[in-house]
Amino acid sequence: MFKAKKGYFIIYILISLLFPLSLWVITGSSIDNLLWLLPSLIPFALFMWIYFSTKYELINEEFHYQSAFLKGKIPVAKIKSIQNNKTLWSGIKPAMATKGLIIRYGFDEVYVAPEDNEALINELLKINPEIIITQ
Repeated sequence: MFKAKKGYFIIYILISLLFPLSLWVITGSSIDNLLWLLPSLIPFALFMWIYFSTKYELINEEFHYQSAFLKGKIPVAKIKSIQNNKTLWSGIKPAMATKGLIIRYGFDEVYVAPEDNEALINELLKINPEIIITQ
């Protein structure tokens, strides 16, 4: 299992979404005033789901990725190339940070950002040594 790199941007979002709740607690507002917090609690719950569920695994020669509702698996034998320390700005991105890996397989690509790019690359190369690695 490979943990996901957690970038500063998602941490800033979580803190900013907690700001209205902290104001509610500091001012000592009653439960009746809690309804105005709902618009910020829903995105906060979604970002917490993303924060805690993002992970990558190698199971039975398949690369599995998950980030909230985004999940999938890629047979390692079908991976053609990996770009290291790059960022994909559009497409499938089960990641929370920049400078991750762009994995190309078939005609598709997925962007992942593990804590240690090199460790994931080495494990993938053990299964499929024909993967082309670029910087």
